[in-house]
Amino acid sequence: MLDIKEVSTNTLSFDVATVALKGARPYQEDSLVCSFPIGQNTGFAVLADGMGGHASGHTASALVVAEMFSKLKTNDQMIEDGVLNIPATLREATDAANKRVAMHTKEHDETHGMGSTLLSIVISRDKLYWVSVGDSPLLLFRDGALRQLNKDHSMAPQIDMMVKTGTMSADVGRDHPDRNTLTSAITGQEIDMIDCPSRPIALLPDDLLIVASDGLQTISNSLIAKTLQLTQDGQSNAIADALIEAIQELDHPDQDNASFVVVKLGVGRKAKSTAMDLDDLPVLATAEEAGEEQADTPAITPDEPPKEETERKAYWYRGQKYYKD
Repeated sequence: MLDIKEVSTNTLSFDVATVALKGARPYQEDSLVCSFPIGQNTGFAVLADGMGGHASGHTASALVVAEMFSKLKTNDQMIEDGVLNIPATLREATDAANKRVAMHTKEHDETHGMGSTLLSIVISRDKLYWVSVGDSPLLLFRDGALRQLNKDHSMAPQIDMMVKTGTMSADVGRDHPDRNTLTSAITGQEIDMIDCPSRPIALLPDDLLIVASDGLQTISNSLIAKTLQLTQDGQSNAIADALIEAIQELDHPDQDNASFVVVKLGVGRKAKSTAMDLDDLPVLATAEEAGEEQADTPAITPDEPPKEETERKAYWYRGQKYYKD
């Protein structure tokens, strides 16, 4: 299922496609929604991967997405005007979603124990903000390199560290039964970890963003990078189709629900130095690595301060401000 939309703005153009695959599961527990209004400089997407069985998992993810969407949509104009504290709003929305899940489980005993991951992005002009809880990956493909921007709240990073230090073999680590065990989730209880940086990432023309449930990573990061490399000149729906084909060709017998949003960025200008420096993020994989059999190491969001830009001269042309190096 694809939902394709192209939106042009003064600073960036957004070409967006959404995908929701059931995989080998008998039911769909993922929920997602995105909004990139025509004529605005902003847009957002929300994705949640539910857990707790057929009815409960889908209910949890749907509640989380609905609460996040409501909060962001209510503040849509303030985001557009650049007067909203976006990280604070994302945290408030996350808290509201958690309370909504708590209320539902209190009213419906049969849903006790349900929960969900959360991954939500907001693009304001050429800056990317996000909040995430759980293991749903936020991926950025730029200049042939694939990076994970958000933190992975599962046992996978710890297992990968054991592989890296030699205390566990790569084969055991890759197929470890606890690999996908979450260390933080939205369950209606206290949220153990929330990844919501105060500083945004600067987006550039030709960037590809993937907002996904972990079902996408049934295929390796190297194959994801190779697929994006081969299709990056096409539209977002073609990129999404290629990722779907890669998942289906693997034909994993236990393929999880795989839902994702592809956001392709068009012509724009660099964000100011308040954004995080992408060079501080390790590369997950490059397109040339496709086919190599090895355990992938998740990236960790950097804590280093942003690099200062050198002073540039500004000039105005037809009401638009430009910078000269």
